[in-house]
Amino acid sequence: MKKLLTIFVFFSALILFAGCNTAEETNSDDQTNADMAEDTNETFTYESETGPVDVPTNPERVVVLAGYTGDLIKLEVNIVGVDTWSKNNPTFADELADVALVSEDNLESVIALNPDLIIALSTVKNVEQLKDIAPTVTYTWGKLNYLDQHIEIGKLLNKEAEATAWVEDFKSRATALGEEIKMTIGEDTTVSVIESFGKDLYVFGNNWGRGTEILYQTMALKMPEKVKQDALESGYFTLSQEVLPDYAGDYLVLSKYQEADTAFEETDTFKNIPAVQNGNVIEMQGEGASFTDPITLEKQLVFFKEAFLGE
Repeated sequence: MKKLLTIFVFFSALILFAGCNTAEETNSDDQTNADMAEDTNETFTYESETGPVDVPTNPERVVVLAGYTGDLIKLEVNIVGVDTWSKNNPTFADELADVALVSEDNLESVIALNPDLIIALSTVKNVEQLKDIAPTVTYTWGKLNYLDQHIEIGKLLNKEAEATAWVEDFKSRATALGEEIKMTIGEDTTVSVIESFGKDLYVFGNNWGRGTEILYQTMALKMPEKVKQDALESGYFTLSQEVLPDYAGDYLVLSKYQEADTAFEETDTFKNIPAVQNGNVIEMQGEGASFTDPITLEKQLVFFKEAFLGE
């Protein structure tokens, strides 16, 4: 009898011990899940152009209604929706293959994606309605220079250190390349950036995409005086075919869209431009060239190295 009682007590203690362990494991799992939920829902206050905005510390579903898509790709932030310009940009074709096309005019397309953050331009339509969908941060295009803009987006995405590291490295590499190019083509050699879009021609200043930021701001290549007068402050200037020679530098970077009217290239006016006669025309793909994000800038840096140095 005493032996049976001892066995009973032993098994009772064993069951009680197992129950305690199970309870502890369950409580531990519950705490872990709670911590994960808390991390997912964690926010901080971002000081935007329009005032403080509470945004997710680690956003997981971002909609981009502006030309900052490449900034998010570089910082490895998940994008669930983009505007037409980003979606049609061949530079992002692989990264955005499965990303939805959305529009500020079609709020339902944004709502369906359940975003936890929306990034847009200050000129975006329906901004108040977008704010009702998710925290919305807008930027004024050109308010910050092209590299500071990436750092600012890094701040928004809680990745300022990563953004700053890339900016410093890129600036160093682009500056060094600029010095090498000037040693090759001449310190005072001028460069113009012209674009053929539709039936129009444009010349650009130093902050309107098409590689102008790299060429003029960081590489410090020379801009023709006529371009300075008419395009530096405004960012771009519309040209007629007849006056194109007045804006052409010693080198001519020609951004061309596939559907653009390029008949001007067959005119005597164009053919007699010294840069054309000297073989100093650098043709750039227009699609995607207007972006100034790290993905585009890295692509353009390689492009200019090959174009000017043949490397």
